[in-house]
Amino acid sequence: MANDREVLKEIWKGKVPICFQLDSEEVCELQAPDPFYIMVPRLSYFPVCTDKVRKHFIRYIQEDKQENEMWLEFNGTPLKWHFPIGVLLDIYSNDIELPWNIVVHFDKFPEHDIMHCSNKEVVEAYFLSCIKEADVLKHRGTVVSSMQKKDHNQLWLGLLNDKFDQFWAVNRRLMEAANNDDGFKYIPFRCYTIDEKYIQKLVKPFDEEGERKTLKNLLKEVFPHEEKELQVRTHGICPPLDTPLQWLSEHMSYPDNFLHFCLVTS
Repeated sequence: MANDREVLKEIWKGKVPICFQLDSEEVCELQAPDPFYIMVPRLSYFPVCTDKVRKHFIRYIQEDKQENEMWLEFNGTPLKWHFPIGVLLDIYSNDIELPWNIVVHFDKFPEHDIMHCSNKEVVEAYFLSCIKEADVLKHRGTVVSSMQKKDHNQLWLGLLNDKFDQFWAVNRRLMEAANNDDGFKYIPFRCYTIDEKYIQKLVKPFDEEGERKTLKNLLKEVFPHEEKELQVRTHGICPPLDTPLQWLSEHMSYPDNFLHFCLVTS
């Protein structure tokens, strides 16, 4: 099970400084609003931590638009709210300078680019569905199915309120292998390429001889025809390619229990 607690805590504490600015074309007042600066958790989702952003800008837009769903854009690209914030940061890291400048919109929702998210309950449902999917890969779904509703609530509230101990009191059960010698059945991961597209494959943490697979093994399985050595970024760092997959899954997964790898491009 995940036992390098300091690693888990350091990842949990990761924050991103962001400067939100209202789209100039949507400003209906004579004076545009000031930018809104905030630190947000890398592990969270934008709809979870942007209530204050909405309140800051809402009075500067037309009244008939004030009930509209807020959406975010970076460099002309709508940001997918169902990707954790840290994943989006890693995807666009080559183009981002901190604080990260993000444009806020209340009009012209990009229907074909992002999903609607009317409230935090939508985020909660998506988050828990990811955890269930990851548990099917790791434990054939046996851990989540043995949990009670209050356990599911505790996972969500731990993330929502940024409470490490509250979240990990339950999540540690999802990070336990069948026994000390075995790893997970498969490693839940998503490997992002360009244009926010990602690849998932069934990859085991051990090979047929019982040897531990590493990040390098995973990349070779995902990109079997790639000749040059690939690197990935997660949580803002590039893990060594000889890092065991089982350890990565236990210690560097996001709260949704997936590893999120972004291919590093030169």
